[in-house]
Amino acid sequence: MSTLVVAVLSMVGFVVAYNTYGRWLAKRLFGLSDDATMPSEECRDDVDFVPTRKSIVFGHHFTSIAGTGPIVGPALAVFWGWLPALLWVVFGSILIGGVHDLAALVISIRNKGQTIGQAAGRLISPRAKVLFLIVLSLALSIVLAVFGLVIASIFAIYPESVLSVWIAMPIAVIIGLRYRSGGGLVIPSLVGLAVLYVAVYLGAYHLPIDLTPYLPSDSLFWTPTVVWTIALLIYAFIASVLPVWLLLQPRDYINSLQLFVALALLLGGLGLASLTGQAQLTDSAPMIASEVPADAPSMFPFLFITIACGACSGFHCLVSSGTTSKQLEKASDAQAVGYGSMLLEGMLAVLVILACSAGVGMGPLNRSVTMTGDAGRSVVTIERADVSGNQAWREYYRTGADGEPDAGWKKQNLAKKLRAFVDGGANFLSALGLPLRLAIAVMAVLVACFAATTLDTATRLQRYVISELALSAGAKPLANKYVATGIAVAVGLTIAVFAGESPGKGGLVLWPLFGATNQLLAGLALMVALIFLARRSKPLASIMIPMFIMLLMPAWAITYDLFYNWLPAGNVVLTTFGFSILALQVWMVVEGVMVWGRCRGVLEAPAETAAGSSG
Repeated sequence: MSTLVVAVLSMVGFVVAYNTYGRWLAKRLFGLSDDATMPSEECRDDVDFVPTRKSIVFGHHFTSIAGTGPIVGPALAVFWGWLPALLWVVFGSILIGGVHDLAALVISIRNKGQTIGQAAGRLISPRAKVLFLIVLSLALSIVLAVFGLVIASIFAIYPESVLSVWIAMPIAVIIGLRYRSGGGLVIPSLVGLAVLYVAVYLGAYHLPIDLTPYLPSDSLFWTPTVVWTIALLIYAFIASVLPVWLLLQPRDYINSLQLFVALALLLGGLGLASLTGQAQLTDSAPMIASEVPADAPSMFPFLFITIACGACSGFHCLVSSGTTSKQLEKASDAQAVGYGSMLLEGMLAVLVILACSAGVGMGPLNRSVTMTGDAGRSVVTIERADVSGNQAWREYYRTGADGEPDAGWKKQNLAKKLRAFVDGGANFLSALGLPLRLAIAVMAVLVACFAATTLDTATRLQRYVISELALSAGAKPLANKYVATGIAVAVGLTIAVFAGESPGKGGLVLWPLFGATNQLLAGLALMVALIFLARRSKPLASIMIPMFIMLLMPAWAITYDLFYNWLPAGNVVLTTFGFSILALQVWMVVEGVMVWGRCRGVLEAPAETAAGSSG
């Protein structure tokens, strides 16, 4: 099947869904009306609550929810074949993910900008609020550790990306100051984007920033990954306490423009490669895999856990109700920002699946060089000519004792997943004639910028959650903006740097729980949305069916891992977290069942102003 046909059909499906199902959700189910006063006006403080144009909020929201989630998950899930991954992404984002994101956004704007966790306290019970906030805090701690590692890994693998990512920050501040003083945003952002791409070129050809020569070669702690992780979390602290208009909004707007350019280039390269016969899915990858690695789990339920962002992700309810709801200018903007952003992320995930599966740009094998490694293993370097025939493409495999590449499920490390998309996407761009080195830099910067957006947004969200927990516990000093942010960064840094087998790898300790915890969060958010609609006597099927799916799949996956992986292996950390998260899920579902019989048609108490917004 033509790769281009798959991409076009997916895009058409998303457009049709937005203008039909998305419109029904916004107008009929949630009854969005511009007559309502928005939290951005009612609670305005010009730090977190700031009325903002739809295009700017869209850029912030999309780049915050996207991150590397729709990249890493699909890059791994194609183990089961490209068709199951594609179907889950397309139908998941339309029928589950988009509904989840829009519902969380609507609940928050109807409750003075409160997070979904705060709203659960009035919609369900005060205990449900605390339970939800604990789940949120656990999930965000994992996000901070993992995304810090993701960006640090990108910097280590692709030093040509470092200059562009860091230069984007002062550019965004300059644009934010100009916008705040009454200047326009579009033209300065386009200029900022041009400067960013100049930095991409300089990083690719003249100024790659590699820390390795400047760090002690015999140090187990001071590695590039550790140094970058520390620097990134310090940045996340600063970015998350600044007013949203100063850094977050202009930086995310530039990143959204960067994404549109990258999507256009990817689609152009994909189309050209398909028309010239270089990208045919049926010739490059199985539609449904007949063989998978021996240690890989079954497609059900793990496909739905492996691909989260791009189909449905609980992290999105935090962004929708944590930051986006505080910036919406009009209620009608929620359809584009909440539902539309999810569909665009689904399209990005589709392109990732195609980039990792279509095999475009790979020329014939030239040669392989084997270098002796440790414990009977070796590193094989395979060089291929790219489509232009005059550049080398290198793939690295660590082989087992039998000389075969370690291709098992558990050996698919984070770096390999990131390379799968960066290198595959660069091949699409090279089909347009873009030099391969520059194409790789463009894709690496895209991934790192998205991950940086998610990192500082997650830090801001964790600050809200810690503040809410502190106020619930009567520990008001911990609700202070700077104290709560410091706690968030300290916990993330401790996990990222000190919790792993080696410094800087701590985020990977809890990585096996990330997907299931993330999806469980989506199920719980949908349960809150179900009760929200039940209290208003609205139709429930569009929420109830996704809720059951997103409660069942992660619980199934965690239970499987507990009894077939973590308990037999004696993994105390994952076993403890796994049982704790399952217990929290069951407890919160029980709370929901207890209130279900008496909530139909009975409105909850009015909301108070969201806590901890700026103090």
